[in-house]
Amino acid sequence: MSASYARVWIPDVEEVWKSAELTKDYRQGDGVLQLQLEDGKVSVCVCIRAVSVYKPHQTLFISIAHSTIGLLELEYKLDPKTNNLPHLRNPDILVGENDLTALSYLHEPAVLHNLKVRFIDSKLIYTYCGIVLVAINPYETLPIYGTDIINAYSGQNMGDMDPHIFAVAEEAYKQMARDERNQSIIVSGESGAGKTVSAKYAMRYFATVSGSASEANVEEKVLASNPIMESIGNAKTTRNDNSSRFGKYIEIGFDKKYRIIGANMRTYLLEKSRVVFQADEERNYHIFYQLCASAHLPEFKALKLGEPNTQSYVSRIWLLHCSNDVILFLFSLQPNNGHLSVFCELMGVTYQDMSHWLCHKKLKTATETYIKPIPKLQAINARDALAKHIYAKLFNWIVDHVNKALHSTVKQHSFIGVLDIYGFETFEINSFEQFCINYANEKLQQQFNMHVFKLEQEEYMKEQIPWTLIDFYDNQPCINLIEAKMGILDLLDEECKMPKGSDDSWAQKLYNTHLKTCALFEKPRMSNKAFIIQHFADKVEYQCDGFLEKNKDTVNEEQIHVLKASKFDLLVELFQDEEKATSPTGAALAIGGRTRLSVKPDKNKAGQASKEHKKTVGLQFRNSLQLLMETLNATTPHYVRCIKPNDYKYAFTFDPKRAVQQLRACGVLETIRISAAGFPSRWTYQEFFSRYRVLMKQKDVLTDKKMTCKNVLEKLVQDPDKYQFGKTKIFFRAGQVAYLEKLRADKLRAACIRIQKTIRCWLARKKYLRMKHAATTIQRYVRGYQARCLAKFLRRTRAAIIIQKYQRMYVQRTCYKRKQAAALVMQCILRAYMARQLYKALLREHKAIIIQKMVRGWLARQWFKRTLEAIVYLQCCVRRMRAKRELKKLKIEARSVEHFKKLNIGMENKIMQLQRRIDDQNKENRVVSERLNSLEVSHAAESERLRVELTRLRGAEEDAKNNANKVTSLLEELERLRKDLQNTRKEKKAIEDWAQTYQDEMEKMISELKEQNHLLKNEKNDLNRLIQEQSQQWTEKMQRALKEETQQLENDLNEERSRYQNLLTEHLRLEEKYDDLKEEITLAVNVPKPGHRRTDSTHSSNESEYTYNSEFAESEEGTRGGEDASKAILDMSLFLKLQKRVSELEQEKQSLQNELDRREEQFQRARARDDEEHKKARSAELEYESLKRQELESENKKLKHDLNEMRQSLRGSAEAGSAAPGSPAYTVLLDQLNASNEELEVRKEEVLILRSQLVSQKEAMQHKATMTEPLPYIEDVQKLTDAKEISQAYMGLKETNRFTRRPTEVNELVSRLRSPFPDYHKLNEDGELWLVYEGLKETNRLLESQLQAQRRSHENEVEVLRGELQSVKEENNRQQQLLAQNLQLPPEARIEASLQHEITRLTNENLDLMEQLEKQDKTVRKLKKQLKVFAKKINDLEGGQMDVSPGQTADEPVHPVNIPRREKDFQGMLEYKKEDELKLVKNLILELKPRGVAVNLIPGLPAYILFMCLRHADYINDDQKVRSLLTSAINSIKKILKKRGDDFETVSFWLSNTCRFLHCLKQYSGDEQFMKHNTPKQNDHCLSNFDLAEYRQVLSDLAIQIYQQLIKCMENILQPMIVSGMLEHETIQGVSGVKPTGLRKRTSSIADEGTYTLDSIIRQLNSFHSIMCQHGTDPELIKQVVKQQFYVIGAVTLNNLLLRKDMCSWSKGMQIRYSVTLETRADLRITARVCGALKPVLWPPELIVAGLVFIPAEVIIAKNHFFFSVQIVKVLNLYTPVNAFEERVSVLFIRTIQTRLRDRKESPQLLMDTKLIYPVTFPFNPSSLALETIQIPGSLNVGFLTRV
Repeated sequence: MSASYARVWIPDVEEVWKSAELTKDYRQGDGVLQLQLEDGKVSVCVCIRAVSVYKPHQTLFISIAHSTIGLLELEYKLDPKTNNLPHLRNPDILVGENDLTALSYLHEPAVLHNLKVRFIDSKLIYTYCGIVLVAINPYETLPIYGTDIINAYSGQNMGDMDPHIFAVAEEAYKQMARDERNQSIIVSGESGAGKTVSAKYAMRYFATVSGSASEANVEEKVLASNPIMESIGNAKTTRNDNSSRFGKYIEIGFDKKYRIIGANMRTYLLEKSRVVFQADEERNYHIFYQLCASAHLPEFKALKLGEPNTQSYVSRIWLLHCSNDVILFLFSLQPNNGHLSVFCELMGVTYQDMSHWLCHKKLKTATETYIKPIPKLQAINARDALAKHIYAKLFNWIVDHVNKALHSTVKQHSFIGVLDIYGFETFEINSFEQFCINYANEKLQQQFNMHVFKLEQEEYMKEQIPWTLIDFYDNQPCINLIEAKMGILDLLDEECKMPKGSDDSWAQKLYNTHLKTCALFEKPRMSNKAFIIQHFADKVEYQCDGFLEKNKDTVNEEQIHVLKASKFDLLVELFQDEEKATSPTGAALAIGGRTRLSVKPDKNKAGQASKEHKKTVGLQFRNSLQLLMETLNATTPHYVRCIKPNDYKYAFTFDPKRAVQQLRACGVLETIRISAAGFPSRWTYQEFFSRYRVLMKQKDVLTDKKMTCKNVLEKLVQDPDKYQFGKTKIFFRAGQVAYLEKLRADKLRAACIRIQKTIRCWLARKKYLRMKHAATTIQRYVRGYQARCLAKFLRRTRAAIIIQKYQRMYVQRTCYKRKQAAALVMQCILRAYMARQLYKALLREHKAIIIQKMVRGWLARQWFKRTLEAIVYLQCCVRRMRAKRELKKLKIEARSVEHFKKLNIGMENKIMQLQRRIDDQNKENRVVSERLNSLEVSHAAESERLRVELTRLRGAEEDAKNNANKVTSLLEELERLRKDLQNTRKEKKAIEDWAQTYQDEMEKMISELKEQNHLLKNEKNDLNRLIQEQSQQWTEKMQRALKEETQQLENDLNEERSRYQNLLTEHLRLEEKYDDLKEEITLAVNVPKPGHRRTDSTHSSNESEYTYNSEFAESEEGTRGGEDASKAILDMSLFLKLQKRVSELEQEKQSLQNELDRREEQFQRARARDDEEHKKARSAELEYESLKRQELESENKKLKHDLNEMRQSLRGSAEAGSAAPGSPAYTVLLDQLNASNEELEVRKEEVLILRSQLVSQKEAMQHKATMTEPLPYIEDVQKLTDAKEISQAYMGLKETNRFTRRPTEVNELVSRLRSPFPDYHKLNEDGELWLVYEGLKETNRLLESQLQAQRRSHENEVEVLRGELQSVKEENNRQQQLLAQNLQLPPEARIEASLQHEITRLTNENLDLMEQLEKQDKTVRKLKKQLKVFAKKINDLEGGQMDVSPGQTADEPVHPVNIPRREKDFQGMLEYKKEDELKLVKNLILELKPRGVAVNLIPGLPAYILFMCLRHADYINDDQKVRSLLTSAINSIKKILKKRGDDFETVSFWLSNTCRFLHCLKQYSGDEQFMKHNTPKQNDHCLSNFDLAEYRQVLSDLAIQIYQQLIKCMENILQPMIVSGMLEHETIQGVSGVKPTGLRKRTSSIADEGTYTLDSIIRQLNSFHSIMCQHGTDPELIKQVVKQQFYVIGAVTLNNLLLRKDMCSWSKGMQIRYSVTLETRADLRITARVCGALKPVLWPPELIVAGLVFIPAEVIIAKNHFFFSVQIVKVLNLYTPVNAFEERVSVLFIRTIQTRLRDRKESPQLLMDTKLIYPVTFPFNPSSLALETIQIPGSLNVGFLTRV
């Protein structure tokens, strides 16, 4: 520590240890260190006295002072005696390690700081300290104890995962199974530190991982016992709300398969005093408050309970009443007391006896016995003692019954013990209970020290390191002080035996015995009733008051006798083993005893009582503790030390003082000290090489890594004592790892500086070149700019001169033009004025005439218009007023929510109404306009009439002028006319005024109407816009709702599908277990012999899945021992439960199937209607076919009967021989065969006749609707449509043919056989009868096939004729269209179009003829080849006949010529015999090798073969054969999968074939939805007789089971690769470095040679993909498998990442991100859609990249929406720097993220479910392969199949 700026730890009063930095170099001999506190706090100049860590008597002095310049300086004075320097701080990269032993500097401040950083900053409550797990109580519920966490830790090495209680439990479970040694988990700590919770989690882990060996659910019982024990043994204290007031040791038993079979519990030192006394702010045991809270329930009414606050001490039910006012009653001598009466009633004892002995006691002397009253204080003590005694007895009784419930009859093979015991306790007043607790902790600490020392020694010896003795604290003297002879407990028991023994006398004995002889025993200065013991943890002062009484634990014997006399069996059972010496007296008291008795004492009983009286509480506790230590020493211990972080129960609040006290008390620091004394840091050679490869040169790296590490370490560390080389590890002294880390950091820092230097040089040069180029560019542009400015100036000067010249010319020219224009304008104006004056005079005269003409008509029109418009205006006003009211009402409604709903409903109607209203207004406007036009027309007519009248008057005036004799009359008339004219002018003027007024009013009204119209238009536009916006909003809302509902439905469907598939998985598991149990039961009853077993082939489709028995017995089934048989007999109850469970699952499956059927009901109804119509159309034909089948079956039965009679006749004769071919019997048989053939021909003719009749009837029915006139044969068709008439006609025709053409030879043959003496020599015994029978069967089948072939050919012909008719119609239409087009063309174009059409027609006909010619040529060539073959065979046969001699010709039969049949078109069916079904299943399924089939043959070949066989069974209408084949195939697939279910290739092969078989059943089912992509030939191959929809569901379930088995098989293969390949393997070499692990006796997680890499995972994934592609798996199914693969990889990677702090670093994040990229790009055949769907799974590793620290919180939250909040916070908390130059994630940043994620409503689940399997779907994938073209290879050994 010679360099400045080194960081050290110094003692502090508040924080225990505080970090400081050295400001001045330290030199040897300096007595003072110059330090500066890192927190920067200014402190006053004080002198602090601190106690050293490991040397309590050493005093350190620290002086803090201010310098003259104001900076904070701290002077640390060294102890002149020891000259010890302060503790050094560890490098920052070592802070927060999982294991405290990984720290380079091991001391108290380093341990405390590491725990604080992990607890406060990273929210990690578990930390390893060597073999000890340190658990800090978070006082908050954490999501780290779920089943997913248990599964994550199961099977993992302790060093591979973050510290956890589950890791300790897994280590214990693993060592128990591996070492065959019992284990113990010792959980200790203060009250409130979390001991009980830790023990419960450990037991939960064992219950979850191991399971139960029987159906008794022992693991659930073990967990269920915890609430019971907590209710009767836990209470609220000041330190803990659920404090265990007793110690317990639970042994969990396991069988040979390491499954839980039972448990046993032992308890220690129940705190009985709490029953009668509780300190302030403490409570009694939980059970009392629970009973009081349930007092209102009916079952508790009889107990007469009250509120807890009404009890003097809350006790057991009867104790509740025992405590209330009993003593007051006794001393007030009241006759009755309610509480005592209730107490006696509940206890079943007499009131008088109990009341008497609560106030009296019995005293014995040598001759007499006295009964005397006792004082009040003694009575209270006696009452309390009785209550405590009753509770203790009841507590033990409950523990015994819990143990009985957990007991198992199966022999226990091993056990794991969980010890939940109190930790070291020290209070202000410490009594007998604290003494016993600390005594137990002394014993446990001694055992712990010895175990740690032993492990250290084993580690050194294993690695062959020189072993040196290590001094460690031995607490044996303290244990001797307590338990040795004349020890504290011995003296206490001795004092208890004394008649007048007291606490004071016992204290004096302690002082006299140990005060001067034992250094660990002290006497307080100010007290004579206390003593001090120096425990390993701290000094504790004990008060002697109450020690003797608590050690005796006495109770009045008479009270016990009263309780024994209770009428309740439970109370008698509690006290049946009661010790008789519970009081100083020894005799029993009779019920209702007197005040004084004079009896002789019983010496024997007195001696027995005195003997039992010696067993005190201290002695019992010492014996039980000794038994516990023996148990622990016989097991392998595992330690869990629980730490209480603060006394206030604040969540994640760390009090350093309290933590240090507990660390010192629980032995963690002692473990650190033992480790630090030797070589605490231990690295494997691979770890050292990976971490410090940067310190090596290339020449130092050798092939032997061990030698490389040795050579490098010798160069780096000069002192050989600082390290030791072991066999597999390098051992370092304390501080050496920090030194190596400093060298590594310096090397990396130098490399970084060099890189920075080079980069900065490159950047500076680039900057210089860029600036130089910029300067040159600027100069170029400036000079160019100046030149352009000069040129611009010259151009502007020249342009100015030109502008001046043209400007002057323009001014002069403009002046001239202006003057000329003025003269012309004046002339023009004058002339125009004169012309206008003349025009106005003429116009005025003309207009006066027109006005006179138009006024009258105009006045009438104006009055009408005014009246009409006034009416319209009034209507408009009224309508506007109503519209405004309606608008106001609508606006009010528009603001409400309901209006929007109503508006949306009737919006379109309202729009239409508004549009209709606008149209009506337009119509009214048009009507008004028409009326105005009519008025104008009438006005014009009136004006014309007036004009005519005026003309007439003018003519009359002219006549008057001409007639002189009429002057007078004319003058008078003229005068009159003048008056009329004047009147007319007046009227004209009035009319003009009125017209002007009316015009103004109308204009005003029009303007108002226009404004109103404008307002209405605006309102209309607003309403339209509002309606449009609302409609758009509603449309968007509906779209969103539809989208959400669709998504919800999809999610519900996926959940339902997942649930259904999970039920299938559970059903498969139960079915397998059921089969195993059934086999075991069968073996137990009768072991079957290996061989062939027949099975019933009549199982239904539903039974085939569950009632399968293997046709081929396995040889290994007979080798199972009697142990399994006996076990099967014992598990009969399990068998019945499984049967019940299977039935429940079947019912649930049926309910799900009903739900699916209900959803498809609509489709099925439509399909049913179509089927009904189809069935009606084919009813007559089906009836005929059924009659035909019945007749053929009857004929077959008759023939069988005849043959059976022949056989019976043959068997009855004793003579035997063979008949010659020419014998009568042979002739008879030949005649019989000929007759059968003739009969078949007759039947064929009958079938053809009936077929023609049915066809004619069908055609008649089809044409019936289209005929306009009734045809003669319609009535006959209607009559024949009746099924009964058809059957009668058929039977009549059959009988006629039978009686007319049946030969008589059959009757003769039957009569011969039935004769008394038949000539059997005339019958053939070489099988001719069987041949006849087989011939008949073949004939029947041939007849059946011919009928079906004729039916199909007829249907084909009909279809062809229909197609030809349709083509003729289309051709006719086309010809008509062409003719019509040609007629419209000109003659030349018409001729050309006709020629073109004729050429096209001839060309098409030519092509058709050429195709026919080619077909005929092929047929001719084929026939020629057949003729050649036949000719060759005939020649060979003729040549063979020529070589035969005449004798041979007469004796030997002539071989028939083998003439091959004419080649047929195969129908895609395979025929097999019923007895060959087992052979088919065996060769095609059970013994098939997938590898050869997948490589050499077409994919899905077994599925095609099975379906072709199924088609033939359907073709012959054999339902038994169909059912048997499907059942055998399904069960065989299940069997081969059960046998080879771990082989991925086998499972993939049968998944592909099962799906293909399922697709074939759909494709050829005849359903239209599955026939869309079929060819006509494939449609012909559809199933015709059976509907296999139920079997499709069974096959779908089977495919789901196979898929899940495939996923499990894939997971089993990938599971070991994922962690090693994704996390531990370095894909980018040299990026990540390994930090010190410090893990002891655990497997390291560093990737070594031979482990899995990322390439291994990629190769395995490619192998999966290629295998599935070879097997022909559907592409959609492959995508689902790939999606599941990526999910498994991502889930396992993320889960391990969340549980491994060492993997959360920048370098590891880069590695994972690169690995994910390589993995997704490994196979280009994976579609982008699959990768997009897997994005949420593949994204998590990118979160730990160091760039996260610099990304805003909003971006992280938005970018990681796939994560749960707890996962994001967990990853950020786990982020750990690997190198010194990396930065940690700040706590403030994590809190910000946590605050922003608080509003999320999501599951608190931490880990992903690795067992999740996405619901699988099997999209329909039809095959284009034609069944008739499939060739069956001989390698399948199915030659017995015949192609049809």
